[in-house]
Amino acid sequence: MDIRNRQSERGSAQLKLLVFIIVIAIVAYAGYLYIPVSYNAYLFKDLMQQKVNTAAALGHPANWVQEQLVRSAPEYEIPQDAEIVPALKDGRVEVQVRYTKPIEFPGYVYEYVFDHTAHSTEFLTK
Repeated sequence: MDIRNRQSERGSAQLKLLVFIIVIAIVAYAGYLYIPVSYNAYLFKDLMQQKVNTAAALGHPANWVQEQLVRSAPEYEIPQDAEIVPALKDGRVEVQVRYTKPIEFPGYVYEYVFDHTAHSTEFLTK
């Protein structure tokens, strides 16, 4: 092998490493933006379930759940325009929450859509 061929191979390896590092950085940045939104949504789902179960166990009206979730929304970074719809169906308390939250990546905006309905546990209503 001559020296020119080795230098070409070394340059090719450096280019592959640079591309790999750039791809990893993009994926890490996307995770940095997406994971907190997804994690807050997960925690809010848990809160929704807790509130409907509490309402069913203590005999609170369905609107009580809505009030509690609206009060807690800023803590979970839920948009103010989120739809929070409480209901009483088949003797169970339920609440549906819908919202869309934009996640801005460089050159692209991803719309995170949250649409979840929590129902109180059946044994609490019997």
